[in-house]
Amino acid sequence: MGGPGFDTPPAIRLAAHAALECGSTHYAHPHGDPELRKALASQLSATGALEFKIDDVLVTHGGTGGLAAAILALVDTGDAVVLPDPTYSLYADLVQLAGGRCLRIPLQADLHWDLTALEEAMTGAKLLVFCNPSNPTGMVYRRDELEMLADLCAATGTIVLADEAYAELVYTDEPFTSALDVPHLAERTVYCQTFSKAYAMTGWRLGYLAGPTELLAAAARIHATIAGPLNAATQRAALTAVVTAAAAVQEMHDEYRIRRDLMVDRLDGIDGLHLAAPDGAFYAFPRYDHDLAAVDMVAHLRVHGVAVRPGNEFGPAGEHHLRLSFAADRDAVTTGIERLRGGLADLAHPQEARA
Repeated sequence: MGGPGFDTPPAIRLAAHAALECGSTHYAHPHGDPELRKALASQLSATGALEFKIDDVLVTHGGTGGLAAAILALVDTGDAVVLPDPTYSLYADLVQLAGGRCLRIPLQADLHWDLTALEEAMTGAKLLVFCNPSNPTGMVYRRDELEMLADLCAATGTIVLADEAYAELVYTDEPFTSALDVPHLAERTVYCQTFSKAYAMTGWRLGYLAGPTELLAAAARIHATIAGPLNAATQRAALTAVVTAAAAVQEMHDEYRIRRDLMVDRLDGIDGLHLAAPDGAFYAFPRYDHDLAAVDMVAHLRVHGVAVRPGNEFGPAGEHHLRLSFAADRDAVTTGIERLRGGLADLAHPQEARA
C-alpha cells in the first residue's frame, strides 16, 4: 500500500481537536481555508520560480481530488494526454473518465523519460501528466530533464500536470527540483500536492492544487461540483502541519532513507531480480526474469506470505516488474524480502525451495 508507516504527528492531531473545540464545524470556504491557502501560497513562492497568491491555491479532497478536478477541467472528449509508462494508475482512469485518449510512452531501461519519444507524443497533445518522485519506480527526475521537458512543452503547447506527492521523500545528494522551480515549465504547470505522504496524513484526505489562475478556476468549478468544501477542522490541522511540522517530516524522511537502504541491500543478489535503486518516494520497482505475468507472480508470492503490487497495474511497460514498498517498519521490510526471495527461489528450483 502507498501509506506511510507512521501515525500523524501529535501536534497536527492536537490542532484538529482544538479546532473542533473552537467551533470549526461549519462549511469552509469553497476554495479552502484562507489562512491555509495563504500559507501554502507563501511556501510555494519562497521555493519556486513564480509568485503565488491566495487565489492561485485550491484546497482539495486529497491529492486524488486535486488530480480529478484538474484532469476533468482540462481534458475534453478526444484530447490526447501523454503518460510516461509505467506511472500512477489513477491518471489513466481519470483521462478515460474525461473522454480523453492516453498516449503511453515507455520509460528507458533506467526508468527515466525517453525525451525523444515524449517530444513526438506531445505534438498535438493537450496534457502531460507525471509524478516526481515517481510512483511506482521511485525515480527522481533531474533538473536537466525538467528543463528539456520545459523546452518540449513550449514547442508543443502542452500543459503539464505535475504530481509531486513524494517531494519531501528524496534520498539523493542533489537537491530535488520541482516543476515549479523551472520558470518556463512552471508557467504552464498545474501543481498537485497532498498532505498524505510527507505528513503521514493519509486518512485526513487533504491536498491542494496550484497553478495559472484560469486553469485553477476551471479546476475549482469541477471540485466544487463533485466534492464541495473540505472539512474545516482538518484544514486548521493542515495549517499547523505547514507551519510547525518540518522537524517531524525530517524525522520520518530519515527513517525512510534507512528502510530504503535496507531494501536495496537485501534485494541485491537475489537471482533473477534486477533493481534500479530508487531515489525517492517509498517504492522499489524491480524487474524479474521469470516468464510469468505480473498478476500471476503476485498470486504466487502471496502463497509465500508476501503481498506486492503487479507492475502492469501501472501501465503495460510495467509488465514483469513488481512494486515493493518500504513504508513499513524495518522488520516487515526484512521479513517481506526474505519471503520474496523464497518465492522466487521456488520458481527457479521448486524442489530445493521446499526442502
